[in-house]
Amino acid sequence: MADHDGVAPDPATRQTGPLSGITVLDITRVVAGPYCSKLLADLGATVIKVENPSDPDYARTFPPFAGDTKTSAFFAQYNHNKKGITLDLKSAEGRDLLRALVRKVDVLVENFRPGTMDKLGVGYDVLATENPALVYTAISGFGRTGPNASRPAFDNSGQAAGGLWSMNGYADRPPVRVGTIIGDLSASLYAAFGTLAALREAERTGRGQVVDISQQDSILSLTENAVIRYTLENDLAAPMGNDHPFVRPYGQYPCKDGYVFFGGYTDKFWAITCEMFGEPGIASDPAIDTMEKRFDKDTYETRVRPIIETWFSRHTKAELEEMAGDRIPLSAIKTIGEVVEDPHIAERKMIIDVPVDSDMVRMFGNPVHLSAYTSDTAAPAPLVGADNEEVYAALAGVDAGEIAKLKSKGVI
Repeated sequence: MADHDGVAPDPATRQTGPLSGITVLDITRVVAGPYCSKLLADLGATVIKVENPSDPDYARTFPPFAGDTKTSAFFAQYNHNKKGITLDLKSAEGRDLLRALVRKVDVLVENFRPGTMDKLGVGYDVLATENPALVYTAISGFGRTGPNASRPAFDNSGQAAGGLWSMNGYADRPPVRVGTIIGDLSASLYAAFGTLAALREAERTGRGQVVDISQQDSILSLTENAVIRYTLENDLAAPMGNDHPFVRPYGQYPCKDGYVFFGGYTDKFWAITCEMFGEPGIASDPAIDTMEKRFDKDTYETRVRPIIETWFSRHTKAELEEMAGDRIPLSAIKTIGEVVEDPHIAERKMIIDVPVDSDMVRMFGNPVHLSAYTSDTAAPAPLVGADNEEVYAALAGVDAGEIAKLKSKGVI
């Protein structure tokens, strides 16, 4: 794609893969945005990361660091496979350059607070006049519409405002945030999905549009049955620890060397489990022989849980996984170290080597696996403005002399 006005980007900016030919301007920082565009880059899109020359993405300062120059591996995790340019959008010349770039790209991703790009004079309405097919993906805390649209937000804002925080933790303790930046990550995933849908529409009609992604919306969509429990039964979801609202046994259980997840709540799985541990008669015990009986909290706590904990206490995580095999749902609750070294993860190519300065750093790969394309190799994340000359020459027709002038003025 990206062949507007009959001029294609320089071949050096192209990659291979199902999204090859798609060019993305990535005007985002930290994670909510960079992860979206990285996923597109992994699948072959040419992604150009745009940073302010005097205020680059501050994720570059986040630990851990690698290589001789102590380069942020955190930054590299969300920005490898991209090119990098600098551009000051507060300058008139910078805004002119952005408009020139937009004429030759397919997607622009930004994660400013809503209204910021409009105030700079380069909002969607302006950019769409330069490129009517432009897909403009905007990620923010609360979306572009509604009374809270202009509020600042972080990942925790999404977890708090989306309801997830109120549900997480234990019943006798204050709510607990989910232990990762799920607001940023889920918004990035929805943004990538929405971007691809809008690209499909642009290919059919020649018209682009705004993809409006809210962290609060994204989190709300992850709350499972909490909304319908409230709307149907006025039941407010609250922290339940490792319990489940309507099935048991289904949760965390201790064993010799840690914990496992066991989800044998159906009659079929419960019978298999009883037989596996040499006590098949328990499955027909009239006190616990049905899903409904095993779900009863008192019955579960006094009869079912003690049986399971007795069984599991005799074995390690690895032994229990080996016993379960493909017969019952049982998984070791693994540390990140155990996951990284997991042979199954290795077979799935979910840990990849990414060059970060002088080091090769192992980090998670792309969970989208296509039968006709492999995205398990990685180019390094760009240095600040590393590809200025190539990108500006190819997409905006700026020669080396003009590049030098723009750099001296702080425009790039």
